[in-house]
Amino acid sequence: MLGLGAVGVAAAPMLQRSLESGLGAVADKDPTGLTGLLPNGGGFRYYSVTSSVPRRTSADYALTVDGLVDRPATYTLDRLKALPQTRLVRDVQCVTGWRVPETPFEGVRLSALLDAAGVRPGAKAIRFTCFDGAYSESLTLEQARRPDVLVALRMQDKPLAHAHGGPVRLYVAPMYFYKSAKWLSGITVTDSVRPGYWEELGYDVDAWVGRSNGRDDTPTV
Repeated sequence: MLGLGAVGVAAAPMLQRSLESGLGAVADKDPTGLTGLLPNGGGFRYYSVTSSVPRRTSADYALTVDGLVDRPATYTLDRLKALPQTRLVRDVQCVTGWRVPETPFEGVRLSALLDAAGVRPGAKAIRFTCFDGAYSESLTLEQARRPDVLVALRMQDKPLAHAHGGPVRLYVAPMYFYKSAKWLSGITVTDSVRPGYWEELGYDVDAWVGRSNGRDDTPTV
């Protein structure tokens, strides 16, 4: 019995990765969205607003920073990895109710990319676009400059998997998880907040956990 228990402990991480990968691949091609109702071993659900999402690797990934900035830039995955990284450990809270406690995310502070670009006077907000071709999100400039907002490259101490929005996603720690746009490809500085995909469908633009969308969840910070 002890031997079987040891085997189970050793195999658990591999089984969880296989489950995540399998569910992610199925969800990626599921136009019904029903696979999003299935939890994986890590407690996450898989959501996509398109029938499929192209994959990006270090060879073809690019993140643009443009709009009301003095120095527009394009970042490769390797260039993002070379920048100073910040690690946060917070609960992930979905507006639909599920929660994954103490989830590590690691990446570049969004404020660092904005500072490098040189935000112009008159800028008020940020618009985020994604390489799925459909999803978008937004933050005010003040929200975007918070130290707990990352352009994330890692989750749970490993590189972001495609199913979790990899290779790069937004992570907005104090807000509901729909603000943390997956498959991030564009950061555009704008003069006003432009509602994102779910906000156009009725979700709150300011999505503070426990203080928006009619929910009373425990705040994540």
